[in-house]
Parts: sequence; C-alpha cells; structure tokens
Amino acid sequence: MYTFNSKRFKWGWKNVTLVVWGPSSRLLAEDKELQEHIFDMKEAGVKLQACKKCSDLYGVSDDLKRLGIEVKYMGKPLTDYLRDDNYRVITI
Repeated sequence: MYTFNSKRFKWGWKNVTLVVWGPSSRLLAEDKELQEHIFDMKEAGVKLQACKKCSDLYGVSDDLKRLGIEVKYMGKPLTDYLRDDNYRVITI
C-alpha cells in the first residue's frame, strides 16, 4: 500500500519503484487481486521491476512481463539504488 499511496498522494518522492523479489514473484503471477493492485500502481506512475533470477526460478518471468513489469537481473540496480543518495530503499 505504501508504494501506491506514496505515488498517488505525492508524499514527496519524485520517483517510486516497486521491486518484486523471491517467492513474491510467483504469488504475484498467480494472484488476480494482487495483479489489480499492480495495474493501479502502474497507472499511478510507479515503476515496476522484478528480479529475473527469482522469477526464472519460479517459472513466472513471462507472466510478470505480461503484467507490464520490467523483468531484469536486479543485483546491480539494487546496489546502485543503495549507493545513490537520491534514493531511499524501503523493504518489508
């Protein structure tokens, strides 16, 4: 909810990115209710990314791509987010 609401209500973040990791990849590929939330986030302007290694492991890379999620290896991009003073990383 925070990801969507922070973008929708303009809580001070210029850019908001959701990164999908691990078993969440499979859950998202299967759960229609979660997919609706992803569509709302995308419509609000949230950048959607998923870890390719994780989604490949669960066999859902193509499913996530069809949802409009950018599927790519995320090790380097996450490291860049963590090192860049212009980014704030929030995990749950």
